Amino acid sequence: MELKTFGNKDTRSGFGEGLRLLGETNPDVVALCADLTGSLKMDAFQKNHPDRFFQIGIAEANMIGIAAGMTIGGKIPFTGTFANFSTSRVYDQIRQSIAYSRKNVKICASHAGLTLGEDGATHQVLEDIGMMRMLPNMTVVVPADYNQTKAATEAIADYEGPVYLRFGRPVWPIFTKEEDFVIGKAQQLSEGTDVTIFACGHLVWKAVEAGRILEEKGISVEVINIHTIKPLDEEAIIKSIQKTKCAVTCEEHNVLGGLGDSIAQVAARNCPIPIEYIGTNDTFGESGKPAELLVKYGLDTPHIVAAVEKVIARK
Repeated sequence: MELKTFGNKDTRSGFGEGLRLLGETNPDVVALCADLTGSLKMDAFQKNHPDRFFQIGIAEANMIGIAAGMTIGGKIPFTGTFANFSTSRVYDQIRQSIAYSRKNVKICASHAGLTLGEDGATHQVLEDIGMMRMLPNMTVVVPADYNQTKAATEAIADYEGPVYLRFGRPVWPIFTKEEDFVIGKAQQLSEGTDVTIFACGHLVWKAVEAGRILEEKGISVEVINIHTIKPLDEEAIIKSIQKTKCAVTCEEHNVLGGLGDSIAQVAARNCPIPIEYIGTNDTFGESGKPAELLVKYGLDTPHIVAAVEKVIARK
């Protein structure tokens, strides 16, 4: 499996760069932040367009309400804070003020999953994909690297309706091309016949690493980047599992309600197959270094390799 890399950079910086470019090209885009401008890399937009940037402070529910109101005047609000505060803290406001009435708000959520690291369980949201995909009218996007996050940020500005965009804190390999990103269209990174690995976010790269190891063992692996959790590319999923007859799903999220359950629902309706899940096992996180947390909670490359070998044995 050969994928060219283009250096390393955090996905939140991809969001910041995408937002900066939108500031230059789309005068309807406005940005709101809940006292985390630097962490969300929204500084450039704030500096270049101070009249279109709104610092709401530590008042996330108020930020969501203001953003919903701005859409009535034709603005395209991008809200920014940590993923936990973008969802759990304001779920009622998102449901009632945005999703219910299809408000054109872009909820941009950084520092998602275990790789937030040292800030610990109170900040490491592992339930947000499930929460947001269950909301009617909500689109859910979880890009894999800097380039894809930048492309997704620009794309959602032209996408009518509420969007949840999830990205992260750590520096991560860059391996996608911006032009390959299309909302709702899965990205196939390798072709294989023995097993399909479906992944999103940071774990796409871990899936690629696992694929290389497995190929050295003579196992033919198909790696598919499901960057859009909703709407799901069911056609691509069905086509792949009909060929490989088994799958492993990988996400920096609880195994309950996220990418794995999305894939399993498609499989159950169309092509029942053995599936193994890589994700946190119905637990909260803890404080620690990001890489060490991925190992402890079973979200690293060797665990994906083991899951593939297990699911193939179940065929």
